[in-house]
Amino acid sequence: MLSAYTSDEIRAAERELMARLPDGTLMRRAATGLAATCAGLLPRVYGGRVVVLAGGGDNGGDALYAGAALARRGARVHAILAGRTAHEGGLGELRRAGGRVAEARSGDAVLMEDLIVRADLVMDGLAGIGGAGPLREPYATLARLCRRAEGVVVAVDVPSGVDASTGEVAGEAVRADVTVTFGAVKIGLLIDPGASHVGALTPFDIGLRPWLPEPGVVALTGADVAARLPRPGPESDKYRRGVVGVVAGSDRFTGAAVLTVGGAVRAGAGLVRFASSAEPVARVRARWPEAVTTVLAPGEGIGEVGRVQAWVLGPGMGTGEDAHALARSVLGSDVPVIVDADGLTLVARDRSLLRREAPTLLTPHTGELGRLLGVPSGEIEAARLRHARRAAEELSVTVLVKGSTTLVAEEGRPVRANLTGTPWLATGGTGDVLAGIAGAFLAAGMTCYEAASCAAHVHGLAARMAAGGPGEGEAPVAALDVALELPAALRSLTVG
Repeated sequence: MLSAYTSDEIRAAERELMARLPDGTLMRRAATGLAATCAGLLPRVYGGRVVVLAGGGDNGGDALYAGAALARRGARVHAILAGRTAHEGGLGELRRAGGRVAEARSGDAVLMEDLIVRADLVMDGLAGIGGAGPLREPYATLARLCRRAEGVVVAVDVPSGVDASTGEVAGEAVRADVTVTFGAVKIGLLIDPGASHVGALTPFDIGLRPWLPEPGVVALTGADVAARLPRPGPESDKYRRGVVGVVAGSDRFTGAAVLTVGGAVRAGAGLVRFASSAEPVARVRARWPEAVTTVLAPGEGIGEVGRVQAWVLGPGMGTGEDAHALARSVLGSDVPVIVDADGLTLVARDRSLLRREAPTLLTPHTGELGRLLGVPSGEIEAARLRHARRAAEELSVTVLVKGSTTLVAEEGRPVRANLTGTPWLATGGTGDVLAGIAGAFLAAGMTCYEAASCAAHVHGLAARMAAGGPGEGEAPVAALDVALELPAALRSLTVG
């Protein structure tokens, strides 16, 4: 499991460790790891063009020492000093190694721009983990120039302009190709918008682990998910494997029903009971004959559907009076319920639907979460972590916030950030598939917290497989493609 921490937690651990080490040891450790990573990213070290962007803090010192190490190996290193002061030890070592130095505040702006644009590698040591709020000048200009760099951009500990504790970005921020982070992963490196500035995340151990507290944010690995997923045994039958009920779809939105049921079926539900109006029931029967279906009359509840271990409520069901009555029937049950899509709209209008004893999992995107909390979606996107925690506490539920960073929040537990997925998931119907997956896991006996976390991970894996691979080799996917790849995604998980 990958653990992540706030900047205050990291600095407290650093103080504990530094009190036990000779002065400068920790910075030397960090600089050694940074220099080794940068050397591996250069086409060649000898003669390579390296630009070090150094602020006045410890990250600037790390970068200057790393630049000196590369200069001793023959790299042509230029340091651009952004602060009024620079780390004296690092600056002195860089100069002794043959590195050149320019002052951003008083230097030749055209020359500095040319250095950054033409460099083989740019090292961003402008701002440290304590930085918050927008970058001031000349930091903001230097961060902006990094976008034009032809070479690789390496962030030192955290991309400058990204809040290390939250992932919030208040203005200009460096977009790195690689981020070398020291001691432990910072929360802001896992959560958008900050996560989109990180590039490839490379943690480097400097010995902080004994002094770190319990993390506030974690991310499951594939091995973590594999260890948590329910597996059938010799005595299993369809009922022991979990019966999930799905209330989804309408005459207008039949596809939502097909996709939600498909997510549950392909994720391994023992049995799926589907209930809706006649048209979506016909579509589900045709596509997923494994499902047991019930046609509901307008205003009818779920009393005749049969016993289930969990419900999925909402995708495409509509938001009128009949839908509200049906939602009240499902949420009045004594089993866990996942509320998605139109179900979230109904809950946002009538919070009394959430007054229940059994566990509840809400799966909103940022717009839906905004309606639940009365906050514009833009504010949610800018501060995902804060609003995910607020929703879990205020609504007394487990919350899975969908988006470029998927977060799972439950009061009293670390927030889980999901690291799988692809931008191609931003297409209609993929959230319905996710709801079905989570429903299958919940019906199999997992808690809302575990089911949501594992469903997000598996959903992201399936999407990557459907897209064909990481990076530029990926192709567009449709929601049904994701559902169909679920068995392959589950097979790919092995316990480490």
